[in-house]
Amino acid sequence: MVGGPQIGMLPDGKRLHLQYGPTDLIIEADGEKDEIAAAYRQAMARFRTILPELVGELPLLRQPLAEEKTAETFRWNTARRMAEAVRRHRGVFVTPMAGVAGAVADEVLTAMTAGRRLQRAYANNGGDIALQLSDDAEFTVGLSSHPETPEPIGRFTITGDLPVRGIATSGRHGRSFSLGIADAVTVLARNAAAADVAATLIANKVNIDHPAIERQPAETLDPDSDLGKLPVTVAVGLLDDASRNSALDAGLACAEAMREAGLIHGAVLTLDGIYRIAGPGLAKALQGAA
Repeated sequence: MVGGPQIGMLPDGKRLHLQYGPTDLIIEADGEKDEIAAAYRQAMARFRTILPELVGELPLLRQPLAEEKTAETFRWNTARRMAEAVRRHRGVFVTPMAGVAGAVADEVLTAMTAGRRLQRAYANNGGDIALQLSDDAEFTVGLSSHPETPEPIGRFTITGDLPVRGIATSGRHGRSFSLGIADAVTVLARNAAAADVAATLIANKVNIDHPAIERQPAETLDPDSDLGKLPVTVAVGLLDDASRNSALDAGLACAEAMREAGLIHGAVLTLDGIYRIAGPGLAKALQGAA
């Protein structure tokens, strides 16, 4: 690894920025001044150790979780979070790397809140967000139709009584490769690692065979990709309405199955300005969307 962790307060004086290699977090805590300062010190200390730990376990993390493997197979806690998140999805191709961004957010949040009295705290790892909320606290998340569109299509408020402490967004425009054609799939779940894996898998299912879709084996784009020879989406041309709807409906069926199994709280799937919704309350959040 070149260089070391880059750590500093953002200009607003409230949020802390933590960057190390591909990991780029913004964290914030609400509470008394001394409690916030202690929480940030704890977050910084844990953040410095996470990437070196993950690098040491990368070969195993880039492989699907074998039937006999469990989270305890891994030495470090972040890797264990990743493994536990994918364990619940055995039967489909997925490696623990599908949950890396969310697991890092979960791990930093756990460290920063340990023993602290905070009203609210979050760790945002490039859009994968881990939350802690007191009973009367809330967190509002913007629901995106496309990573390059700054204005969200709706906003959803997570309150302390909801079983949601993780948010993640995936799709073909994201930081990782996708097998599907979704512009964005945002998932709400019990923690960020679970949301991260679910968003990846749902986005993969927003898919259809069509001559306007260009794909390449993942390994030709990145020799280190955990997806190997699987064809990932590199470009999507003009699609007709029937094709877009068919792809979204396939993704929605996957999201609803996860919701019925208790793996996620809800999801919003978007493609070319069209969306699908799984889960309570999200339809209201998107009222007025195109």
